[in-house]
Amino acid sequence: VQLQASGGGLVQVGGSLRLSCAASGGTFTSYAMAWFRQAPGKEREFVAAISRSGGSTYYADSVKGRFTISRDNAKNTVYLQMNSLKPEDTAVYCCAAGSYDSISTRYHFWGRGTQVTVSS
Repeated sequence: VQLQASGGGLVQVGGSLRLSCAASGGTFTSYAMAWFRQAPGKEREFVAAISRSGGSTYYADSVKGRFTISRDNAKNTVYLQMNSLKPEDTAVYCCAAGSYDSISTRYHFWGRGTQVTVSS
């Protein structure tokens, strides 16, 4: 499975962005999908996950209530709607395909990241 993330950019504090991750080369509905992020000098951290059907979602406490993960299985795409952005959300965001979990080792396919920068 190949994954391509897009939608990152520069946004002011309190602003919004929507990230997209398009999948190809596999059966999209065979995989749970997730977003992870990595800020400079920090370890990669879990952001959100969505089950294969889209019926279940799970969020890191740091983004709960501000971010929404969704998927369109007809378009082989997963989204991350990010609202009320904070400077600490600045990171490279990557999408991943695998088993529904918050642990990165449960995801076997990774896309290249997209940079999100929140300016104050």
